Amino acid sequence: MGGVLLLGVLAGAAPAAGHHAVSAEFDADRPLRLVGTVSRTEWINPHSWIHVDVEGEDGAIVTWAIECGAPNALMRRGLNKNSVPVGTELVIDGFGAKNGSNTANARDITFPDGSQFFVGSSGIGAPYERR
Repeated sequence: MGGVLLLGVLAGAAPAAGHHAVSAEFDADRPLRLVGTVSRTEWINPHSWIHVDVEGEDGAIVTWAIECGAPNALMRRGLNKNSVPVGTELVIDGFGAKNGSNTANARDITFPDGSQFFVGSSGIGAPYERR
């Protein structure tokens, strides 16, 4: 009986340990704006990702990995897995990675037609209130 209870406790602990606060990886005091072309999307849990090719100051193309909210949250905001096709030009407002990598947590994405969507994670410490 004790072994079954321990197994149940351990099984329940794994998913909780897998999630993180936005502030653990991204710097809310380092907002950034990227303009780039979508090269890949990942519509996966617990976070969706948009990969964008951005032209650096030296003219070289740099690929950024942009973390967004969960697919179900994005769907409630009007997006789906086909909303951001490869080749789409986006403006991304968000927060850079603390480790300086080409990774960011998006707050908003803006399409060429001017439509804007909040794509940040909500309820886990995302700094979306800071506008």
